Amino acid sequence: MTKKAMLVVSFGTSYHETRKKNIDAIESEMKNRFPDYRHHRAFTSGMIMKKLKNRDELHIHNVREALEFLKEEGVEEVVVVPTHIINGYEFEKVIWACQENSRSFHKLTISRPLLSTTDDFREVVEILDEVYDFHDGKAVIFMGHGSEHHANTAYPAMNFMLQDTGRGNAYIATVEGYPSFDMAVNFLEKKALEEVKLVPLMLVAGDHIEEDMLGDDEKSWKSILLNKGYHVEGILAGLGELPKIRQIYCRHVEEAIAGKGLTMKGGKTHGVY
Repeated sequence: MTKKAMLVVSFGTSYHETRKKNIDAIESEMKNRFPDYRHHRAFTSGMIMKKLKNRDELHIHNVREALEFLKEEGVEEVVVVPTHIINGYEFEKVIWACQENSRSFHKLTISRPLLSTTDDFREVVEILDEVYDFHDGKAVIFMGHGSEHHANTAYPAMNFMLQDTGRGNAYIATVEGYPSFDMAVNFLEKKALEEVKLVPLMLVAGDHIEEDMLGDDEKSWKSILLNKGYHVEGILAGLGELPKIRQIYCRHVEEAIAGKGLTMKGGKTHGVY
């Protein structure tokens, strides 16, 4: 058995189809790109893991459980691959769990989330423009999750880059952070565009996308925009469905293996994220 393992860590989702299209797709990509590693999965959302266990009798390891399992299996080196979007609270949970278990392995390396560097921002903006066309006369409003964590600044930074690169019809709003959906509505009123595409800026198209963004409830983003007279097109596809986004995660893993990520060895942590 190989003594090297790759642990792909996602927030998780209770929606089977979007899990297959996004999380499974990333994990498959990792298996194809890094065949010398044993591959394993973990989630960071306790709520999602509890729901899957109670509803489907499906037990998914959290990061601590996964690392303990790999240690018992004789693994000596682990590359941890967070599929989170920003370096926020969920990513920090991954780091803490790795630090607690770092002495169990010869080396433990953590790759970066999707939006970690300026080059990441630039590449993601170009991919999204290529897929969703920011120049067809329609507005494109993305739904990110958002949080109170300082890493939430990734979203306004992305908006600045969209404007700065001539993609002024696109705007990123968040469910729980800044910028808000009300700010997206103000953006649309200033643009005076009649048609709007609503697009997830989340790894999976789960509860927030199906309910908060595209649900029929009067408080959903779609319903609010329809009531304001906009023509709304909803996109039900997570970022993990986009091959070029999956390639960014693979690049981050290659960089981490090359020593450009966060490495824990002998109880000490090296590098930055």
